[in-house]
Amino acid sequence: MIVLPIPFRDPADAFLPFAGRPWSMLLDGAVPEAGRGRWAYLCTDPRHRVTAEDDRVLLDGEAVAGDPFAALEAALARLGPLEGDCPAPFRGGAVGFLGYELGRWLERLPARHGGAAGLPDMAVGLYDTIAAFDVVERRAWVVSDDAGRARRLADALESAGSRAAPPDADPGALPRSSWRPDLTRDEYAARLRRVLGYIAAGDIYQANFTQRFTAPRAPDLDAYALYRRLRGLSPAPFAAFLNLGPGLQVASASPERFLRLDAGGRIETRPIKGTRPRRRDPAEDRAEAEALAASVKDRAENLMIVDLLRNDLSRVAEPGSVRVPELCRIESFASVHHLVSSVEARLRAGLGPVDLLRASFPGGSITGAPKIRAMEIIDELEASRRGPYCGSVLWIGRDGAMDSSIVIRTLVLTAGTVTAQAGGGIVADSDPGAEWEEMLTKLRPLLATLGGWP
Repeated sequence: MIVLPIPFRDPADAFLPFAGRPWSMLLDGAVPEAGRGRWAYLCTDPRHRVTAEDDRVLLDGEAVAGDPFAALEAALARLGPLEGDCPAPFRGGAVGFLGYELGRWLERLPARHGGAAGLPDMAVGLYDTIAAFDVVERRAWVVSDDAGRARRLADALESAGSRAAPPDADPGALPRSSWRPDLTRDEYAARLRRVLGYIAAGDIYQANFTQRFTAPRAPDLDAYALYRRLRGLSPAPFAAFLNLGPGLQVASASPERFLRLDAGGRIETRPIKGTRPRRRDPAEDRAEAEALAASVKDRAENLMIVDLLRNDLSRVAEPGSVRVPELCRIESFASVHHLVSSVEARLRAGLGPVDLLRASFPGGSITGAPKIRAMEIIDELEASRRGPYCGSVLWIGRDGAMDSSIVIRTLVLTAGTVTAQAGGGIVADSDPGAEWEEMLTKLRPLLATLGGWP
């Protein structure tokens, strides 16, 4: 393994010269303002690519048999292991997104909305050369298994560092656009009441019901500038920018971990359920957090998902290793307070990160309980497919380690549109009006990137 120290820069500044390149990706979770992250990773020029779209799985552009998860394992095998020491947890491997609808490769689920041209269910690059940034100690390295590729990336970063980076995009510097919701407030409430009807009938205990806002994409909109604007409005520990080409970029400010797996087999998932808005007045802000901590409804919502995730992890965990070290802890972010729990386990011997994904994807916090029935109801009642939203942005290392987010608080950019989506967990005592307001609380930083919404 080649480990080249390089001068430290803000990862978002360092990525600027690469942002327009297809298959360049920034895992920017170490945004200092968030106070949680430490590591960020810059990836460009993948050795291999895995995509899934229209019931086809492609590895380096060639159709392959099997499902996308098998193709992902095969692509990782092509890279092979990486020997040596490096301070960074991720030293190269798989980086990309798994879309929510990828779950249909794992379970028999309806697909009322069908596919969307140019929007894959999976897009993952395999990178043997990356840059890693330790934001806490302000150090950085290029990591590779090839000295020539390592030197070329280090030189490109050094050359880029000599140019001044612009500040995070001001809203006035981005073209404004008009957001349109899939559902009006009344339509949203009507469909939410149908979810409540399923709960009352005993079909489910909870469903994560969401809706999408769409805006036209201006021809001159710079996707990375939009991400920088979102980064400034809503710093998050699992932020990411993925450029999959001219017709698809993902700009994420997710606060939620999906699955972390270390090389020793230790698993952690951190579901979020329960939200209150931040307030400018400190006393009012503290009151919102205290109200969330005391909310019977929100705690019940969180507990249901904790139980679901315990069940998912138990499918691949060593018997007796699943535990819940934190339950309903308040965590505060730029625009919201959340209730966050953690579930831990140890992966059974002989299994790896893809086995863990098969057992758990998509995440329980964005489906509901019981999981499969909740996903059927989501397909019936939501007005559009989810795409990358409610899927996962992840890295999988060549040593078997993995970290991943739940794709929430995220903008998805296609050739002609920008989409934002949000919702919440619906339980028996959910109020349609309150759920609408919670959904807008989550959406406001996203909508503000292009001028907001009334």
